[in-house]
Amino acid sequence: MLELFNSINGVLWGQILVYLLIGTGLYFTVRLGFIQIRHFLHTFTVMRNSRKSDKEGISSFQALSTSLAARVGTGNLAGVAIAITVGGAGAIFWMWLIAIIGMATSFAESTLAQAYKVHDDDGNFRGGPAYYMERGLNARWMGSLFAIFLIIAFGLVFNAVQANSITAALHESFQMDKTNVGIILFVLSGFVIFTGIRGIARLSEKIVPFMAMAYLLIAFYVVVINIAEIPAILKMIFDSAFGWQEASGGAFGVMVMTGIKRGLFSNEAGMGSAANAAATASPYPPHPASQGYVQMLGVFIDTIVICTATASIILLSGGIESFSGMGGVEITQRALDGQVGSWGGEFVAIALMFFAFTSIIANYSYAETNLMFLQHKHSHGVNALRIAVLGMIMFGATQSNEVIWALADVSMGLMAIVNLIAILLLSNEVVKLAKDYNMQLDAGKVPTFDRTKIPELDRKIEPGVWEKK
Repeated sequence: MLELFNSINGVLWGQILVYLLIGTGLYFTVRLGFIQIRHFLHTFTVMRNSRKSDKEGISSFQALSTSLAARVGTGNLAGVAIAITVGGAGAIFWMWLIAIIGMATSFAESTLAQAYKVHDDDGNFRGGPAYYMERGLNARWMGSLFAIFLIIAFGLVFNAVQANSITAALHESFQMDKTNVGIILFVLSGFVIFTGIRGIARLSEKIVPFMAMAYLLIAFYVVVINIAEIPAILKMIFDSAFGWQEASGGAFGVMVMTGIKRGLFSNEAGMGSAANAAATASPYPPHPASQGYVQMLGVFIDTIVICTATASIILLSGGIESFSGMGGVEITQRALDGQVGSWGGEFVAIALMFFAFTSIIANYSYAETNLMFLQHKHSHGVNALRIAVLGMIMFGATQSNEVIWALADVSMGLMAIVNLIAILLLSNEVVKLAKDYNMQLDAGKVPTFDRTKIPELDRKIEPGVWEKK
C-alpha cells in the first residue's frame, strides 16, 4: 500500500503540483501587484476590527482562528522535522518560498469564497471552493469532485494524521498507551464536533492564539541563547537550498519537493481548505477582499513564523544526522530537550496535543461544509460523517505513520489540483474584487461591496447575501 501511494505522489508532486503551485502563486502575485508585500501591513489594519460578527456569520478573527486551528498542527511540529531530515536544511527555504507566493493564492481563494458564500438551512454562512466552482464556473460536477476529495482528506485522512502525531508525542514523553490516547481523543473530539461550526470557532478562538504564543516564546528563548549561531544556521539553509552538492544526484529535486509538500500541508495555501473557514465570516470592512487579507496573514503566521520557530529549534540542536530513524514529532521533542532540558519534549507533546486537537475539530468543520454542498445545503448525513471522523481518529492513533502521511499527500494533492484550476479560471473576478476594495481604500472610504458594480458577479452571487444592510 505504501509503495502505491508513493508512486501516485511521485506523479502528483514531481510532475504536476510543484509547477502548478508555484505558477499559480506567481500568477496571482503579479496580477495582484505583489499584494502580499505591498499591502502586508494592511492585513493588521483589517485585523483590528476583526472581532465583529452577526447572526449570519462568525467574526473574521474567529474565521482566522478556525483556519489556523486547521493549519497549525502536525505540519508545524512534525512536518518541518520531516522536511529537514528528508530534504536537508534547504527544504526550509522552499517552505518559505511557497508560503510567500502562496499568500497571494490564499488571498484569491478566500476572496472568492466570501463572494460566493451562501446561507444554509439555519441561516448561517457556508462556502468554499465547491461553492465558487458551482456558482462562479457553473460547474457543480467540479465542486462535487472537490467536496469529495476534501471530505476524504480533511474529514478522514488528515484527522488520522493529527491523531497519530498526538499519540506519538504523548507516548514519547509520558509513555501513554496509544490505544488509550485514541479513546480519549475519540471522546473529546466527539463532544466538540457535535456543537457545530460556532462552537468550533469559539473554542479555536481561545486555544489557538494562547498555544501559538507559548510555543513562539519557547522558540524565541532557544534563538536568544544560541544567537551567535544564527548566521551560520541561515548560511546553512541558503547554501543547502542552492548548493552544488544538493543539485546533483537528484537530491535537489527531493529537497524542493519535500519543502513544498510540507509547506503546503502546513499553510494550505492553494489547497482550498482555509477558504471554507473564510466563507463563514461576516467580515469588516464588509467586502469579500477583506477576508482575503485576513487569510493571507494566516499563511504568514503559520509558515514564516511558526514553522520557522520549529526549524530554528531543530537546526540549533546540532547535526541533523543524529535524528536519523526518528519520527517527526520525536525529532522536535529531542531537539527541544537538548536546548531547555527534559521538560522540552513534554512541552512539545502538550503543545502538539492542543494544536492537533484543534486541527481535528477544524478539519471536521470543513468536511461538514462540503457534505452540505453535496446535499444541496441540507444537513442530512452529518451524524454519519461525525461517526466516520471519530473512527479515523481511532485508526490514526494506532497505525503506521508512513502510510498515513503518504495517503495525506495523495488526498491533499488531488484537492489542490482541482482548486488551483478553479481559481485560475476565476482570476479576473479576483482582480476586480481586489481593485474595487483598494480603490475605495485609496479614496479614504471604508470598503463596502456593492455587487451591482461587478455585473458578472452580481448575476451569480446568491440573493440576500451581499445586499446592503
